[in-house]
Amino acid sequence: GGHDALVGKIEEMGLQVHCGARTESFVGADGSTDNESMSPVSALRFSNEGWDDLEVQMVVVSAGIKPRDDLARGAGINTGERGGIIVDDQLRTSVEGVYAIGEIALYNNFIYGLIAPGYDMAGVCSKVIAKEELGIDLNIDELPSFTGADLSTKLKLLGCDVASFGENQPKPDDTDVSNLVWNDPLGGIYRKLIFNKAGTRLRGGILVGDASDYSKLHALAMKGGELPDNPAILLAPPSARGEVEEEELSTDPNTQICSCNDVTRGQIADTIKELGAEKATLKEVKACSKAGTGCGGCEPDVKAILKQELEKMGASLSNHLCEHFAYSRPELMALVRTDSDPSSVDSFEKILAKHGKGDGCEICKPAVGSILASIYNGVILDEGRDSLQDTNDRSLANMQRGGSYSVVPRVPGGEITAEQLIQLGKTAKKYGLYSKITGAQRVDLFGAAKYQLPDIWEELGSVGLESGHAYGKALRTVKSCVGSTWCRYGVQDSVSFAVRVENRYKGVRSPHKMKSAVSGCIRECAEAQGKDFGMIATENGYNLYLGGNGGTNPVHAQLFATNIDEDTVIKYLDRYIGYYILTADRLERTAPWQARLPNGKNGGGPIEHLKEVIIEDSLGICDELDRRMQHLVDTYHDEWAEVVKDPARRAKFKQFINTDENQTREQMIEFVDMRGQLRPANWPADGQPQTNWKPEEDVFSRSEKTWKSVGKVSDFAPNVGSTILYGESQLAVFNNEKRGEWYCTQNMCPHKQAFVLSQGIIGDDSGTPKVACPLHKKQFALEDGHQLDGDLSLITFPVKIVGDNVMVELPSEEEVNAILGTHGLRVKHSSSGCVDISNDPLEKEILNGVAGLTNATFART
Repeated sequence: GGHDALVGKIEEMGLQVHCGARTESFVGADGSTDNESMSPVSALRFSNEGWDDLEVQMVVVSAGIKPRDDLARGAGINTGERGGIIVDDQLRTSVEGVYAIGEIALYNNFIYGLIAPGYDMAGVCSKVIAKEELGIDLNIDELPSFTGADLSTKLKLLGCDVASFGENQPKPDDTDVSNLVWNDPLGGIYRKLIFNKAGTRLRGGILVGDASDYSKLHALAMKGGELPDNPAILLAPPSARGEVEEEELSTDPNTQICSCNDVTRGQIADTIKELGAEKATLKEVKACSKAGTGCGGCEPDVKAILKQELEKMGASLSNHLCEHFAYSRPELMALVRTDSDPSSVDSFEKILAKHGKGDGCEICKPAVGSILASIYNGVILDEGRDSLQDTNDRSLANMQRGGSYSVVPRVPGGEITAEQLIQLGKTAKKYGLYSKITGAQRVDLFGAAKYQLPDIWEELGSVGLESGHAYGKALRTVKSCVGSTWCRYGVQDSVSFAVRVENRYKGVRSPHKMKSAVSGCIRECAEAQGKDFGMIATENGYNLYLGGNGGTNPVHAQLFATNIDEDTVIKYLDRYIGYYILTADRLERTAPWQARLPNGKNGGGPIEHLKEVIIEDSLGICDELDRRMQHLVDTYHDEWAEVVKDPARRAKFKQFINTDENQTREQMIEFVDMRGQLRPANWPADGQPQTNWKPEEDVFSRSEKTWKSVGKVSDFAPNVGSTILYGESQLAVFNNEKRGEWYCTQNMCPHKQAFVLSQGIIGDDSGTPKVACPLHKKQFALEDGHQLDGDLSLITFPVKIVGDNVMVELPSEEEVNAILGTHGLRVKHSSSGCVDISNDPLEKEILNGVAGLTNATFART
């Protein structure tokens, strides 16, 4: 059963499986079989009776693991007959003071080749060494022991789920066994669950083809737990039940949740307990534990842990968008879209006044900006909407390390002309951009300065290349194979359909990014079942799959409809995407959104509910969904074309408000050669020179200052930051029109010394005006520069308005350049060296005049 299911899955991919083969020899092209000949291999010969030679051009031998114990053997440490260092229950070897763990350790004549037993060994060994070798009092009565480990595991074999857990091969004389088997050769799924005779305990199992409920079954087998009255309910795979099983977070406190900052589940839980139910908000937990403050990929897990821990404390996790809106995103979307007076909710300021409070923040502003784009679809840079956009949307490009940007044109369905390829090459060469083909069948050009973007897009637009929306929470791409137009296996023109789908939904803003694909046959080369929505061609049309995604937590899409024509696919997708836009939470992908939808009226899980809503119109909203999607399609605009043709929009990309001078990317971060292209130098690790800038006092306290005009009020857009150049120093000026206040700070983020702060979203935190750094969302108070969620700080300067002039109180250019000059703060490759800025006489004089700066970190190159 399991064998047949796995072989079937593998052979669907065009591979051939020969089971029971007994290899006798490799046959060389010269007919030799003695392994002495240098002739290349041409065949495999078997000892199986009646088997012919198998012609091959290459042989890959995969034969498990073998401990590399040569060093131990040479040192006289006892090893096993077939390899491995012999250890006892405390992982001691035969030589005093020497221990072995992991795949090299031979315990009870067994090698554990999995990571989990290695962790168990490490836990035992570390305590033994601490107590016996280092003499540390661990306050334990007896030494811990390693007595074996759980060999349960879940793997993907050529894309097919394979898992085993618990006692999956009971001994022949074991009579307390009752097996339940699910064998679906058509779906390629095999499941065997092993219970005790009474059916009260799950002992183990084998899963092939669908192991999405592995975590739940493994926990039942290893930790016990009450089984359903009818244990056979566990046998059917979730895909057959129409369910999406979400992997449960491990309850082990030692499980790493945040890999960026090495934070475990236990540390997050401890932080929540210390804060208490009233203060344990997601924001506070992230700030105190540092989990989720790096790349942000683990934030959903941090939120899930917070929810679980609060429930243990008798509290609950608020679904409020942030402190400024006491609504979730779906609730706020409903309020806006159903308002009887649309003109009263067509801007952030109006929505905030009607349904919120305060100034807003980096959470609610992009969320409301997305809602406005999904309903009205105006140009996101117009009428103050640029102040709502997150880092990338405001620049219509993805900010990269060092503050440069990437350029990603749309290539519908992966189809591109020779003229477009030539222009991409010319543009990349002209601006020195690093070029890379993406996994989404597009070309990325990296390393552009923001002020260069309009010129770059003007050149690309000349050959019909449009914005790829790689920067937005919108449709990214519709990937395709070549389909029936070229492939001998293709049954539908997948490229043409992919182009049609991508051109229909391009630019549609949604709660999170969306990806799609069209495969021209069942071989699934475009990986449509791993996308938010995907289509696989059949002889009679397309099978439509919904709710898949890759990323940190991959989810397989679910089959929604079979053998439907292109127009029907489009109709269903209009409604699916529309329903998602109206009801999903902020930054929620389609897969988790779909998983938390209710079951169908007759069961079958969320996919049946979607069929009822989209096909049967059970909620009576299909007309609205159709109408809203058609509005988005009809009002599509290429955002970069809108910028290129309009001088006022182009002006938003000017580098400095007060001068036409530009500072190049190389002036802000060193670029190094990589295989003939240039990339920015690696950031030093946190805590190293050129990171974590921490002035503790007013650096310029003894400096003579004068008020300098840096521009007209009309030069500075409201409720956003703008950059000015003072000498060779970049300063950020923020016009908080809502409060009638102005602020000026250094433009360099002190965390990674990137000149980007003016691009951050401004708002307030419990009434304190702030800016969120666009790189890692670190929060800084605008009035005095201190970090709200850490211990870094900014240098700030007073601002006043005199008539129509914006005035900033500043020391001399020489003094400001000595501390904030771009040349000195430029991040350089680690091999270039880094020195303390106080080595310069003027810098030293300034710093020596500031008490309390002895321990501050001022890193310059």
